[in-house]
Amino acid sequence: MSQHAPLTILFSAGESSGDQHAANMFLELKKHQPDIKGIGMGGTKMAHAGIDIRYDSAHISVIGVVEVIKHYGEIRRALKLMQRIISTERPDLLVCVDYKEFNFKLARYARQQGIKVLFYVSPQVWAWRPGRVKAYGKAIDMMAVIFPFETAYYDAENVPVRYVGHPSVDKVHPRRSKAEDMAQFGLDEKKPVAGLLPGSRANEIKKMLPVMLSAAEKLQAGLPDIQFILPQADSIGDELLEAYMRQSPVKITVIKNQPYDVIQCCDVVMTTSGTATLEIALLTVPMVIAYKLAPVTYWLGRWLVNTPFIGLPNIVLGKRIVKELIQHEATAENLAAEVKRILTDKNYADEMRANLIEVKEQLGQGGGSKNMAQLALEMLK
Repeated sequence: MSQHAPLTILFSAGESSGDQHAANMFLELKKHQPDIKGIGMGGTKMAHAGIDIRYDSAHISVIGVVEVIKHYGEIRRALKLMQRIISTERPDLLVCVDYKEFNFKLARYARQQGIKVLFYVSPQVWAWRPGRVKAYGKAIDMMAVIFPFETAYYDAENVPVRYVGHPSVDKVHPRRSKAEDMAQFGLDEKKPVAGLLPGSRANEIKKMLPVMLSAAEKLQAGLPDIQFILPQADSIGDELLEAYMRQSPVKITVIKNQPYDVIQCCDVVMTTSGTATLEIALLTVPMVIAYKLAPVTYWLGRWLVNTPFIGLPNIVLGKRIVKELIQHEATAENLAAEVKRILTDKNYADEMRANLIEVKEQLGQGGGSKNMAQLALEMLK
């Protein structure tokens, strides 16, 4: 390693969760190698960690076939820019964080250019298209997986793989006690609290927030004491949220940049699927998962996906411990009914909490960001 030219890592993260993972990893890297340089595609968390953001991933943070088609031109521009950085700046390592299809193309290009590739967060080969393992094996130098059961898929095809731990285990820690948070957020400890987590993408907010607000209205009619709170994702602008909140007669406390403190105050959470479900599980708060996709994406998914669940807590334990309301089932009536059951049926809620504790135990002690930093340094040597 040259003492004169600092090592450069190119990061590619296309979504809010990937932005966080890359930021945490880079902060750990800086502890070992203070002069290391980070550049790439990401968001505000990566920028705050000291990574030079060349492309803001907020422009392409979409999910679903229809949504991707709509943003295809912008996604292609981002890919071309990242490829140009690889060919002209020759980073010492490319770290692809999630955002599977985009990063697979970028990884393949980097390998062709002789750049080492570390892929962080495996595609869900256990859910669909297990044949992708071979394809990824040709495009990467190392796959870092975040669930223990994933290593077997790569070992079977002799693809270098390492279980690094789930990054959420390290970061899901409230800043204050629950009592302090209740006081801070103006919540009454004697009354039930329901959380609304409508997602971290604009298209998720548009699909799911109106349904959740309608469910909140129904709940308030039957449970007048209920309190509502919403942790605003930093990827969601005030204007978008306010456009929907203004139309709701229900009082909902919106809190920025403190998701885990908000969640720990909740007796129940309505959430979209994704990493948030695992974070709620790590805080052992009962939940109901609701999700809607564009009809084409949904039907394609039903045809292609080979898993009975979409919620990560259910996937980790291999059984349905949390109710999933998908597509036509994701109605205000169904959401309100499940939230009410969790709040009024103690045995039901206690059983769910016990299962969520089991999910937490399965995920182990964490250390994901440290393990990723160590793996990257090994590859740089």
